[in-house]
Amino acid sequence: MDWEELFPIIMVLLFAFGLPLLISNLRKGKQKKLDELYQHFPGIGVKASLLEKENAQEKVGQKRSWGEKVEGGIEIEDRNIDSIIVVSASSQYGSTYYLNHLVTSPSSTGREDTKKTTMVRKKSPPIWGKVIDIEWRGDPYLVQRLNFDYQLKYKLLQASPTPLKGNISIHQEPKHGYTRIRTDYQLPSSDLFEAIDTIARHVKSGT
Repeated sequence: MDWEELFPIIMVLLFAFGLPLLISNLRKGKQKKLDELYQHFPGIGVKASLLEKENAQEKVGQKRSWGEKVEGGIEIEDRNIDSIIVVSASSQYGSTYYLNHLVTSPSSTGREDTKKTTMVRKKSPPIWGKVIDIEWRGDPYLVQRLNFDYQLKYKLLQASPTPLKGNISIHQEPKHGYTRIRTDYQLPSSDLFEAIDTIARHVKSGT
């Protein structure tokens, strides 16, 4: 049997056995993100438990049209943050992971005047320089509370040993009765988690 006859057989075998293995490894990689975050929390003094599959909180803010998929969720105890949902977004360049920190906001249910609030970094020099300040823009009431919380600003600027990765955006989800604080995926230090929980406290006070 020559190479030309062997090649189609090899391709069929690769497709039959290689593709399922690849899919399995991808699924394990995504599950790993949820597991490592869950196992990280006791080390920074956060009580947490895994949410059951298909929990209603997982649907908050999910945008299937953007290629986003929920990888699972973690319930947070005795904090302003109610739960954290791990989300993956797939593209031609691979998968990117985010965290949706959910905060109960029952008074926002049914509202239509919602506005996204975003953290803006200020650098010196402006483009490639060091981040020297942050400013919040968006919902007027929430922006005022966040911008005048100088302790929060200090925590976000000086978070140690794990600085903030990426940006923070706050999205009200009146359909579900939650507000979603979105960050890039990372294992937060105690200081960084406390900073995000402080944002959640301001969200609760303003809804």
